[in-house]
Amino acid sequence: MPQISRLLADARNVALLQALLEDPRQPVTRLAERVGMSAPAVKERLTRLEESGVIRGYRLELDPAALGWPITAYVRVRPAPGQLPKIAELARKLPQVAECHRVTGEDCFVIKVHLDALEHLDTILDRFLQYGQTTTSIVQSTPVPLRAPPLPGG
Repeated sequence: MPQISRLLADARNVALLQALLEDPRQPVTRLAERVGMSAPAVKERLTRLEESGVIRGYRLELDPAALGWPITAYVRVRPAPGQLPKIAELARKLPQVAECHRVTGEDCFVIKVHLDALEHLDTILDRFLQYGQTTTSIVQSTPVPLRAPPLPGG
C-alpha cells in the first residue's frame, strides 16, 4: 500500500484533516485535543501529511471583490497550431489570472480571471486571441465555492 494510502487509512489522520478543514488556523494543542492525542504526536502527523503531499500548504483565501476585482470570468481557449505553450506562459504572467487548467476537448485551457470592470475583459481576451480562439463565461453567482475533495470514510 502506498504511503498516502496508509496515512489516509488511519482514522486519526482523517480526523486531523477534517479538523483542519473546519479551522486551518487552530493551534496544534487544540487539534491534539480534538483528535485525542498529544501535541507532539499531532505535529509529527502533520509533518508526515505535508511530506507525503496530502497537505500541500496552508492558503490565505482573499475575496476578489473586496480587493476591487468584483467580476470573475472563465475563458476557454482553443489554441492555434503551435501556440499551446504560449497560452500557458501568458496565463502565468497575467496577474488577473487566478487559475489555468489544461483540459481535454476542443478547448485546451480553462482560465479563471478576475476583473475590476467588464470593459477590461476585452484587454485580457485580446492577449489570448493572439494565440487562438476564446469563449468566455461571466460568473453570475457561486452556489458551491472552492472546497476540499471528500475525505476517506466521509
